[in-house]
Order: sequence, then structure tokens, then C-alpha cells
Amino acid sequence: MSGRQNNKLPNNLPQLQNLIKRDPQSYENEFLQQYRHYQSNVQIFKLQPDKPNKELAELVMFLAQVCHCYLEHLSTFPQELTELLLSHHTVVETDLRMTFCKALILLRNKDLIDPTGLLELFFELLRCHDKLLRKTLYTHIVSDIKNINAKHKNNKVNSTLQNFMYTMLRDRNPIAAKISLDVMAELYKRNIWNDAKTVNVITTACFSNVTKILVAGLKFFLGADEEGKEGSDSESEAKGATVRDLKVRFNTGRKTTKNKKKMEKAMKVLKKHKKKKKAEVFNFSAIHLIHDPQDFSEKLLKQLEDSKERFEVKIMMMELISRLVGIHELFLFNYYPFIQRFLQPHQREVTKILLCAAQSSHQLVPPEIIESVIRTIANNFVTDRNSGEVMTVGINAIKEVVARCPLSINVDLLQDLAQYKTHKDKNVMMSSRGLIQLFRTLNPQMLHKKDRGRPTVASLEAKVKDYGELGAKDYIPGAEVLEVEAEVKEGEDDGWESASASDDDEDGEWVDVRHSSEEDTTEVAKKLKSLPAGEREAKAAAVSGSRLLTQEDFNKIRLAQIAKEVNAVPGKKRKAADMDDEGERRGELLTLRHIEKLHKKPKADKETRLAAALAGRTDRKEFVRKKTKLNPHASTSNKEKRRTKNFMMMRQSQNVRQKGKRSFRERQIALRDALLKKKKQHK
Repeated sequence: MSGRQNNKLPNNLPQLQNLIKRDPQSYENEFLQQYRHYQSNVQIFKLQPDKPNKELAELVMFLAQVCHCYLEHLSTFPQELTELLLSHHTVVETDLRMTFCKALILLRNKDLIDPTGLLELFFELLRCHDKLLRKTLYTHIVSDIKNINAKHKNNKVNSTLQNFMYTMLRDRNPIAAKISLDVMAELYKRNIWNDAKTVNVITTACFSNVTKILVAGLKFFLGADEEGKEGSDSESEAKGATVRDLKVRFNTGRKTTKNKKKMEKAMKVLKKHKKKKKAEVFNFSAIHLIHDPQDFSEKLLKQLEDSKERFEVKIMMMELISRLVGIHELFLFNYYPFIQRFLQPHQREVTKILLCAAQSSHQLVPPEIIESVIRTIANNFVTDRNSGEVMTVGINAIKEVVARCPLSINVDLLQDLAQYKTHKDKNVMMSSRGLIQLFRTLNPQMLHKKDRGRPTVASLEAKVKDYGELGAKDYIPGAEVLEVEAEVKEGEDDGWESASASDDDEDGEWVDVRHSSEEDTTEVAKKLKSLPAGEREAKAAAVSGSRLLTQEDFNKIRLAQIAKEVNAVPGKKRKAADMDDEGERRGELLTLRHIEKLHKKPKADKETRLAAALAGRTDRKEFVRKKTKLNPHASTSNKEKRRTKNFMMMRQSQNVRQKGKRSFRERQIALRDALLKKKKQHK
């Protein structure tokens, strides 16, 4: 009978809820009874809002579940819950407040509440000192805005919420401001609010007096750019065609060691070209959407100079300033003397500061300003009194700076750094050779004659740009190969016709006329080498402006450009320069790997080697057999007791005499006894 009493509909809300969803009209009276009960409980709640009310919580969830069945009766129910939370959210009991919020979320999921008003309410509730509630509201806000913009951008709702969030970032409550910032950052990362307005609202967080908000804003802009894992199909086909052409050229030609070395060198050049020409994919390019990066960087520098934050926060501000200056090519001349003060080997996080110095360098900065930074790095890091790792880091930093601003280093300093190519430390040696290889392509004339390597056609065509000069061209470099190839084919066709005419005159004899791709390639290469630089440019401009180039033509041009970097200038017998096989890719953003790159791992200390040895012994079995007593409570023998006695007590005993001091007779007796004992054991 007790079970049946529990199934009575007015008191069993879950059962009544299930029945109402199946047939709302049949159970309207029971619903109205519960609704009146809810209204009476609301009046009691208003008198004592700080008291727990479990019955009211159950009724609220019941009405939220069946609200869509009785819209005419519950038209004011969502507004009542909203007003209750706005009026009493600071004093209401924790569980009851969470129930009200969950009921409103349920009504929003059923599309019974306008999203703008509900989200504004939830942002107000972020001020509550309830961590679980804030986490629940944060999850709902992000998912709700995502669902609103799922099919198409709802600009009206987005604009209203963005304006509201702009005011929330200035809220006095740091918790509410921090969560609002997290919501905007998360929506940007999910490509929901990825417009310039959101980014420029977040820039205000970088000037907050609250450290947590400041750090969150800096981390948003310092998010790493993710590179595309795979390129498009057309790019892969084009690159594969070029590699295939190189291999076909080697396989169809003569198999000599010289040609094999040429092919390997060409493959290295092709790899370097791929790294340079590969388009960068920015999935987190917020720093590009800032309206006024110059003003933003100046304010950040002013804040950095006056900041009293901990050193880690200052490093983040320096990184953001350097990225702004490097990516947007800004003029912030006061930043370089400021950063020079920290360029000391003993400085904490000095590699990050060196990275900032390299990142903030670009070709529009006057060379004399960057030259002082390079001079400071060279004087403080690249000296023989420092360790090999410190010198390597210094040379790597100078290399990255001059790669972006080649005019910032003078000839004397460059040649001094090039002399470390024979240093006893391999890391220093390889870093110096990397710097030499860089200037073999940028400006070989700055290097000493013995460091320039064997000149190639590409190195002779390269021109040193003056300050502020752009390298724009009105033609496709390397297009002259198409015209030269056409001339070679015309000459072969004429030879073929003359050979055919001579065949008719002879008495039916066969004349072998060879026509191979190897001979064509060799003839084209000879003609290209003999052309002066001016005539090359004229032919390339004529081809570029007179016809539309196909993908096959571009592959031929790419092969010709690679050949320029491989083939030496005729008449030069100097030793070939080693290729820079670093495979680096200098994009907009640098990483610590460019500064901390070591070609040889440093020797591990004793603790590291011991830990590695112990880690390798975890699965090994014990080789020493432990002698265990049959009876663990038995007494020890005299032999075991002697092990624990002091040596001075046992020094006169014959048993502790060293074996090396025994006489010949004593060793004979010991050997005899051992053999007899062994014989007895075998029996």
C-alpha cells in the first residue's frame, strides 16, 4: 500500500512530468495544482530568500520541463525566474541558485527565452562567489553563442553581446572581468567571434591593473601560429613534379659521381626553396587584426617601463611588443635601448630576451639602431671567456637579427665572427658556419675571400638592397630558360631536316640522328651560362610579357633557378661551398629553437647519467642470489659475526690476512683443502 501511495500524481512530480509530456490536455488540472503550489512557495521564498527550499527547487525544475506544453499558463515563468535571480542572487542559497540557473538553461535550450537577456543575466551572476556556478555559466555561454552562429552569423546578437562584454572587461569585480575575457578568447579560437572588433576589445585587457586579466590578454596575443600539416593537392603535385624532374634528369644521364653529387646538391637547394616559398597558415592571427598597432605598442612599452609586475609578466610584454614591431614593421626606437640592458649571459630567461631582439628587427629599422644591439650581443656573449653554449646562443641571435636587417652589421664584426668556424667547440663552429652561409646568399662581398665559397650564377645575380629598397620585379626571374629552350629546339629541327634530305641522296643507307633529352638539357645549360646578366633579364622580361605560362613552364623555370644555385661560374676552380642543410624556415614568428639550436648535445652531468642508468635497470632481474636462512630466527655464525667486528679487534687473526701476503706453502694448503671440499660436495 505504501508503494501505491507514492504513485499518487499530485505528489509524484517525475511521474506527472512524464505523463504530461505524453498527453498535456488530460493532466491539465494536476498541472495547475502544482503551479499554484509553486506560486505559494515563491511568496514564501521572497520573505526568506536566504533559507534553503528544496520543495521550490523541485517545482521549478518540474515547470521548466513541461513549460512547452502549457505556454499560455507559463508565459511569465521565465521572467519570474530571471527577476528572482537578479534580486536575490547574492543571498540565495547555493543549491537553489544553481537550480534556478539550470532551469533557465533548460528553457533556453527549448528556445523559450531570448538569448540576449539570458546571457546578460549570466554575466551578472559571474560576480557570485561560487566556482561551480561560474564554471557552469561559462560553459553555457560559450556553447550558446556557438549554437546561435552555427548556421550563419547573427550580427545583431553578436554586436549586442560584444558591447556588453566591453563593459564587463571594465567591471570592478576581477572574477567577472576575467571570465568575460576567457569567453571572448575561447570564441575567437573557435572561429565564432574572429572579427577585428573582438580582437580590439581584448586589447584593453593588456592594460588592466589586475595581473590575471593582464596575463590572460597577453597570452591571447602570444598564441602560437599553427602551421598547416598538409598543403593543397596542387602544391603537392607541383613540388612532386619538380623532385621527379630532378630524379629523371639524373637517371637518364650518365651515372657518374660528379652528376650524383650535383643531384644531391640540387635536392638540398630544392628543399630550401620549399621552406622559403611555403605559404604560412595562420589559425590564430589576432595580432594582424589590431586597428592601430603603432599606438598599441607605444602604450605597451610605456606600461613596461613603469611596470612593477613580476619578471615573467615583463617577459611576456616584451615578447608581445617584439611581435608587433616585427610583424607590422613598426618604428619603436626606444624599445631597443631598453632591451639592451637585459642582454647579459647571467640574465634570467636571456634566450627569450635574445628572441625578442631578433623578432623586433626588420629591414625598415635604421641599421645604426640595430647595430648597437648586435654589438652588445657580440661583446657580452661571443667571447672566449664564456662557455660554448653561451657563444652559440650569441652567434645564433646575431644570425637571426642580420637575416632580417642585413645592413646592421659591419664588415669587421662579420669577419671576426666568421673566424669561429674553426673553434674547438662544435656548436660554436657550426653556428659560425651558418652565419657564413647566410651571407653567401645575402652579401658575399662582406665575407673574406676564402669564406665566400665557389660563386654561382645565383650569387652573382643577387644584388645588395639599400636601406628601404624593395625587391619588386616586373618579370619572372628565370623565364629566359623558355626562350633558350625554344631556340635549341629550332636548331635541332633544322638539323633533322638536313639529315632527312641527305638520306634521300644516298643509296638507301641509314643515318643515325640522336635526339635525347640529355643533349637538350646540356645545350640549354651551356647557352644559359654564356648569357650575360643584362641579356638574361631582357629575355625573361620578353617571355613574361608575351605569353601565358603553364604549370610545365613554371616547373622548367624552377629547375633553372635551382641550377643557378648549383652550377658554378665557368672558369672558377675554387672549392665548392657546403650547403646550409639546416632546413630552417624564417616566417613572421621566431621560436626559441632558432636561438638555442645546438648541433651537439651537451654532456650530461653525473646525476642525469645515474638516473638514466637506474631507469634502464627497472626490468632487469637480480643476478646475485640472496642466501636466505631456513629459520629466520636462528642465530648467526661466527663467520657472519666477524664481518661486523672492528678491524683492530681482528687484525691479529689469521682469517683476515690478505691473500697476496700468504706464503707459497699456505697457498698450497688452501688449494688442497678447497679441492677436497669440492670433491666431498660432489659425492
